[in-house]
Amino acid sequence: MNYWFIFFIVFIGVLGRVQGQENNPNENVEITLNSQKTQVSTDEGGKLVINVSNKDAEKFKTSGVVHYGEFGAKGDGKTDDIDAIAAAHAYANQEGLPVKAKEGASYFIGGKDRTAVIKTDTDFGKAFFIIDDTEVENRSSPVFLVSSSKQSFELEGVTSLKRNQEKIEVSLPGPCLISVTNSNVKRYIRFGPNQNKGSSQTDVFIADKDGNVDGDAPIIWDFDEITDISALPLDEKTLTLTGGHFTTIANKAESKYTYYSRGIAIRRSNVLVDGVEHHVTGEGEHGAPYGGFLSISDCAYVTVQNSVLTGRKTYRTIGSAGVPVSMGSYDISLSRALNVSFVNSSQTNDINDSDYWGIMGSNYCKNLLLDQCTFSRFDAHMGVANATIRNSTLGHQGINAIGSGTFTLEGSTVYGRSLINLRSDYGSTWQGEIVIRNCKFVPAAGKTTSATLINGSNKGQHDFGYTSYMPERITIQSLHIDDSNHPEDYQGPAIFGNFNPDMKDDSYEEKFPYIRTKEVILRNVTTESGKPLRISENPFMFKDVKVDKD
Repeated sequence: MNYWFIFFIVFIGVLGRVQGQENNPNENVEITLNSQKTQVSTDEGGKLVINVSNKDAEKFKTSGVVHYGEFGAKGDGKTDDIDAIAAAHAYANQEGLPVKAKEGASYFIGGKDRTAVIKTDTDFGKAFFIIDDTEVENRSSPVFLVSSSKQSFELEGVTSLKRNQEKIEVSLPGPCLISVTNSNVKRYIRFGPNQNKGSSQTDVFIADKDGNVDGDAPIIWDFDEITDISALPLDEKTLTLTGGHFTTIANKAESKYTYYSRGIAIRRSNVLVDGVEHHVTGEGEHGAPYGGFLSISDCAYVTVQNSVLTGRKTYRTIGSAGVPVSMGSYDISLSRALNVSFVNSSQTNDINDSDYWGIMGSNYCKNLLLDQCTFSRFDAHMGVANATIRNSTLGHQGINAIGSGTFTLEGSTVYGRSLINLRSDYGSTWQGEIVIRNCKFVPAAGKTTSATLINGSNKGQHDFGYTSYMPERITIQSLHIDDSNHPEDYQGPAIFGNFNPDMKDDSYEEKFPYIRTKEVILRNVTTESGKPLRISENPFMFKDVKVDKD
């Protein structure tokens, strides 16, 4: 199970490199007006040169919209249209005009290192986009980048922060996303086959013009020292991406940790993605993993709704521990993002098909929501502060999380190995509480297994860079456990997994104490087997937990 997560440190490095390359693709664009027809070309250095006729400029202004075809896109499914698409967006950005794709057109996008930067509303509509990843010049360059017109800036005068601090003494131009780092303190010091020395202490939060911190996304660490702090003003107006049928022709590269990030990268706050479809074809016997067709980072208030995405095929490689491992490959990735919602969305492939990786991964996020979604997995790697899953169905990789605040699961069905898995490679920590209401749990998607509600592992011998906590309180109201397919020696579902098999009596010593749950509240918990809940395979470890049953 731990090998499932071996990819992540590499993935974080890839994400950082991608962001470094996304700084300002518009710097590689030149737009001029002329009296001739509109033309798009490239110079010797690869700069996109856009000559817009005066007649077309007037037409765009009058119609109030820009079309790809007006910049040379063929839409025939064969001609590489990426330069025309990027040119149309560059001009639309300059003039503040929306962009609209031609209904029924099929835009082919080859492997050229060209990113279309989106700063205005875009209606992909009923057009098709074919993204060919078989020969790519830059696998880390997104096809589309939703970018802010605002500029981030270094924040002066803030030298320290405290957990849950309510105000910072600064004056800002308006609400800003604050990103802060202390590179001299390491958190998330990973345990297991791919253990590492951790990642620099990182936090993101929102502050208003007077420095008041949004209490719904609080500061989660003490910063006795700050090595980097920046502010990015939030965009006030919502930018909307609508429709679009995207198909990725998968890469056929060697199966190793060379992540592809060829999709839609969102680096702007207040964005609505409505009705996008993403399909994948051409997955063969080998291939490099993907870092997310939808990649949402360094932003806040993003909603993805009425959308259909695709789980990626799982490939194996040799991991850093010298053993074969499965590589994580995502269609959704989130990093340093606040208040991100997925609503009424699903995936094209079977959520219980283990040939495909869990569709979602995240780190350094706050206030994540799945509502009316059918996905193979919810996952929070390097901590989420507050998460809610409601009216949803989670597949074979289930719910995996570490973090803080309140984790709420309601009105949902979960097919994972456990109802909630607290990731063992980061200490199985959740500093807060878990609330479960009106849910159904089908352990291991109905395969023969012993049911466990809350699972994880922490022997108290590893320094993760923080104190590890089990949820202080777990409240479960109206849960049905379909444990009908159980082994012969089944004793009934366990509230807790066997987090530490070595802790059998008071003689066991933890170098880094794992803080256990104080209280479990159970109301209307039923089982298909008819067997009652028990505390754990290891009742000693949980002997001090108060269990309040109805």
